[in-house]
Amino acid sequence: MFVRQLIFPAMGACASGADSATEAPQNDPTMLLEYSGSGPWYVCEPDAKVNIQFARAGLASAEVCPPKTIITVMQACATKHPDKEALKVERPCPDIVDGKPPPALPEAEWLTWTYKEYVDEVRIAAKAFIKLGFAPHDSVNVWGFNSPEWLIAANAGIFAGGKIAGLYPTDMDETAAYKVAHSGGSIIVIEEQGKLKKLQEGLRVNGKSKRVKAIIAYGYEPAPGQTVDIVNCGQVPVLSWKAMLAIGQGEPDTALESRISKVDPGHCAALIYTSGTTGEPKAVMISHDNIIFESSGLVEMLGNTVGFGRCSDQERILSYLPLSHVAGMMVDIISPIVCTHQSSSWVTLYFARNYDLKVGAIKDRLQIARPTIFLGVPLVWEKIADKIRAIGAANTGLKKTMGDWAKKKALENSKSKQLGGELKEPMGLSVSLSLLGKVKESLGLQECKFGMTGAAPIRVDTLEYFGSLGLPINEVYGMSECTGAATISSPQVHQWGSCGYELSGVEVKAFVCDPTDLNKKTVCPRAPSLEDTSEEYQGELCYRGRNIMMGYMYQPDFGAEHVAEIKKKTGEAIDNDGWLHSGDKGMISEHGMVKITGRYKELIIGEGGENIAPVPIEDHVKKQCDGIADIMMLGDKRKYNVALITLKAEGANGEVPGTDNLDAGATRVNPDVKTISQAMKDKQWIDTVTAAITSANNNAKVCANNAAKIQKFTILPHNFSEQGNELTPTKKLKRGVVLKTYSAAIEHMYSTSGTYIEFVC
Repeated sequence: MFVRQLIFPAMGACASGADSATEAPQNDPTMLLEYSGSGPWYVCEPDAKVNIQFARAGLASAEVCPPKTIITVMQACATKHPDKEALKVERPCPDIVDGKPPPALPEAEWLTWTYKEYVDEVRIAAKAFIKLGFAPHDSVNVWGFNSPEWLIAANAGIFAGGKIAGLYPTDMDETAAYKVAHSGGSIIVIEEQGKLKKLQEGLRVNGKSKRVKAIIAYGYEPAPGQTVDIVNCGQVPVLSWKAMLAIGQGEPDTALESRISKVDPGHCAALIYTSGTTGEPKAVMISHDNIIFESSGLVEMLGNTVGFGRCSDQERILSYLPLSHVAGMMVDIISPIVCTHQSSSWVTLYFARNYDLKVGAIKDRLQIARPTIFLGVPLVWEKIADKIRAIGAANTGLKKTMGDWAKKKALENSKSKQLGGELKEPMGLSVSLSLLGKVKESLGLQECKFGMTGAAPIRVDTLEYFGSLGLPINEVYGMSECTGAATISSPQVHQWGSCGYELSGVEVKAFVCDPTDLNKKTVCPRAPSLEDTSEEYQGELCYRGRNIMMGYMYQPDFGAEHVAEIKKKTGEAIDNDGWLHSGDKGMISEHGMVKITGRYKELIIGEGGENIAPVPIEDHVKKQCDGIADIMMLGDKRKYNVALITLKAEGANGEVPGTDNLDAGATRVNPDVKTISQAMKDKQWIDTVTAAITSANNNAKVCANNAAKIQKFTILPHNFSEQGNELTPTKKLKRGVVLKTYSAAIEHMYSTSGTYIEFVC
């Protein structure tokens, strides 16, 4: 069994536990892969097959988790639960009217695919792809927002003997074209007509794509017989989704079954393109076995801790985060079929509208879906918290008193549930949770068994806030290169400020590595507690196991220099002992909890050689001033540090910077100030931000010495965003890009006297 009985007591079919624990689950040595030899433990060829290594016992063993393909799992779901709901979406999607989204359609009116219908359509699409020229180990590229067609196209490529290489909906045309060419994309599926022109132009400029056979549209109807000229590929047909299915329906199963029979669990099933902050994205090769093992561990842990999949009933997930990201792939595409295959439950995936995040309407879809599992990146959770805080701030009298009392009781209870704590149920807890239940119901999260966050660091005060609502958020940590997660928190085992404990069958260690040779490394001792951040306990977080990527894929069409470069980058990621090097600086406590203290590429090296981790300082500043949207601290090779500040703005959602109007907590700093441009000149605003920075500077836990303090700051006129190229699609800050974009403002700060320096272009 994945977790030790002493930590998670045996649970009934539908039970869920929440007792606190004294330590994290441990992996017995027999549950870990046995690495022998000097590697290499990776491959880079598009058609490569890896030999699966197995542990002697536990989840990573062949006995507990036998190697399977995604095809096997999907077809088993259709046999086991043929008539159960698999996919649900509003069709047609209602348009925004006068800037406002129409109400959600009643669930009975949502278009639905059963598991049999889902798999049948995947098979039909796969036959069409083969007929159109899709070759084994080719890629299907999907460019559009989450939809049933996205999943069907992705799995059709896998059934046809290839892989999915999704594009971010927000990708620029040159980035999308690079991914198509690099992945060996032969079937491209697009949502919007505008993306066709962008794709054509991007491929013209790129000039390296040689395999495109067809473009399929699922969000609009192309003209009958339409073709487009794709450089190096000639006239390529543009088909509607319906026309593509008609092709597949007319094809026998012979070619498809032949392709399926040749797919091995060690083959690549998906390419996850890293949303790196510099250079071209790398293609992370994820095998069928990587995916099934990782998802099996997640489903097993969720079943043991919150009863997910333990009832003969429906589990529900809302799909809204990018499916081209590893988290979207694992939570939305893979975990539903693995849970449905392995348990007595079935999972139904509901789809958000493509504008929900932009207009703040995700709550409408949550209220229909009532997800039992919900993943939100930190920005999503912080946006939800902003809305609830705004409602609470507007309350007065008895309503405010009761709300504050309920949150205080829930927070006290939540704090006691942390690892090593003594579980406390304060008097009146049941009443307070009943009152707070109305908040969860208004969000559509009243049936959520497991809320989680990942992809970027989340602030502790955000976790505390949701703890005060009786809605715990569990941190998941990992990267695309380990198929999503290496560590996870659970209701029974968590500590705010930690990203959890290692998954079953996965090893996580902190190493001090030789800067010139990653194979020369020394394991760091475990820290007495998460609060003890002495350098002796900190090193690079590394992990290994059955979930580690096959390698970064090279594209032979790109030439020998490219092939050599990709092999080199893979060798710099996975060492001779099989350890994947994350680039994250962190530590592990004696209780087995992992904490990230910084990212090596983000460390500020002061003029005196001091290593300064900016994130803890930045988080402290944001906690002290609810009106701050983001802060970037800088000072590499400088005499002192300065900071760029952004304020919460209406319409800012990570994709776009929003407007000049202040939003959420920013409106309460000075009610007379309504815009960012006014706040940039307002004394009360400047004093408030100054006080937040001073608080961080005076806190020895985040600022260890004078070299770590922020001496000056400026307020930027708008938020960081993907549109401005300051954020990645997973909302990570591109610090190098920001440094270049605002170089004039930065130099102005360093050359001007004072603490607050007004922004200049």
